[in-house]
Amino acid sequence: MVKDARTMASHAPHIPSDKRFIIFFDFDETIVDETSDDQVVQTAPGQYLPDWLKDTYNPGRYNEYMQRVLGYLAEQGVTESDMRAVMEKIPATPGMLTLFQFLRTRPQTDFEVVLVSDANTFFIESWLRRTGARGLFHRIFSNPATFNKDGRLMLRPFHSHDCPRCPVNMCKQVLVREYVTRRMQERGRPYQRIFYVGDGANDFCPATALGPRDVVFARRDFPMHRLIIETHEATPGEFKAVTVPWANADEVVQRLRKHVAE
Repeated sequence: MVKDARTMASHAPHIPSDKRFIIFFDFDETIVDETSDDQVVQTAPGQYLPDWLKDTYNPGRYNEYMQRVLGYLAEQGVTESDMRAVMEKIPATPGMLTLFQFLRTRPQTDFEVVLVSDANTFFIESWLRRTGARGLFHRIFSNPATFNKDGRLMLRPFHSHDCPRCPVNMCKQVLVREYVTRRMQERGRPYQRIFYVGDGANDFCPATALGPRDVVFARRDFPMHRLIIETHEATPGEFKAVTVPWANADEVVQRLRKHVAE
């Protein structure tokens, strides 16, 4: 499965190696103000899933559950255009489009922008292209999703890993570590800082790998933020990155302005 992830990365366009910073974004409830997997249920008959299907979910195996959900939707006649229409209507989180505009208008040497999400490539690409934000991202790492000849959206796991904290199909810390290591080898030098913008428990795992010069933008009062607070209280000094809670992404812009001015 790891081979799939690396193949996806290798097929992406060339990235200039002169960026000062790298900034990672989660998608669900970070870039968009909903969870895309929940929103696709709006395409189901009656806009809900039957209990027998919901009862098949097993903790840590959400990707497998979503494969069954997408199969059910296909059986109910839900089309690619139905799903895309729902994805395109998901609202951005407050201030996120302002943050995107800030990143777009920075000099080319400032930010390498990467998306890491446990959603899927079809949902993410649909939303980004509708909002005109696709070109901002140098890489998108998510679970591969493509339509087969019968019109069913086929979802696959991103990779396999050994992290006990994360769902079996994706550990964002493994992803972030491998990507940053590879990019630093290509560049021949480190980034000045790494930024990470997220909200969920699966965003906490990669954040623990960041250093004291790096900055984690944790959506205020969401699981990632609560886990960081709990870690600081239980084991002071273990979580090393600077934490900046945010409710509106304008707060992220304000902090980034300070760092680019250094």
